[in-house]
Amino acid sequence: MAITSVGENAALYAEPVTDTSVEDKTALGKDDFMTLLLVELQHQDPTEPMDSATILTQTSQLAGLEASENTNKALEELAASLASSNQFSIIAAIGKTADLGSNAIIHDEGSTSSFEVYFPSDVQQGSVEVLNSSGEIIQTIDVGTNPSGVYQFDWDGSDSSGNIAESGLYYITASYTDPDGKALDTRLGAYPIESVRFDGGETLVKVGSNYVPLTQVKEVY
Repeated sequence: MAITSVGENAALYAEPVTDTSVEDKTALGKDDFMTLLLVELQHQDPTEPMDSATILTQTSQLAGLEASENTNKALEELAASLASSNQFSIIAAIGKTADLGSNAIIHDEGSTSSFEVYFPSDVQQGSVEVLNSSGEIIQTIDVGTNPSGVYQFDWDGSDSSGNIAESGLYYITASYTDPDGKALDTRLGAYPIESVRFDGGETLVKVGSNYVPLTQVKEVY
């Protein structure tokens, strides 16, 4: 059973992107509509000019098309503004605690399970507890005296009697005292947000030594 301090820097690399978009020529825009209307007026039969109702109908259609395009453009700009605002609000969460909503690990019989626990305060002494599905503590791991932070622990899969635990779900909690003697507790699944990464339209937050999708975060406090 081992305890390891977790800390690393993430480097981001971006590759140049070439714009390969092709203008859609299958639909008429307002400029195309206006050009067609002017050509129609230029080539109308002088002896049978277009009646005013037809011209009004076509100009009304042109005005409607322009209004529709302006509305779409405004909505696109609003969506981009909201997306940018959401990104800034997520960045503001750096330094806060993200709760993933579970303190469970999946253990395979005969193997060693590694996991990370965050201690918000300095640890004078304490232990990490491994609980079975009935909530019974089957093994404890000494934390030692350490500064606050995220630490990795390795559980060899044995219980306190030396028996090998079966495969299944197990739960990780921790109890400790700070240098002032105050009793505290914590658990797996709650970590400080160290950084935010935007990758392919997905937002990822760094908790512990891993980046996880923002959708996996149940609460930020």
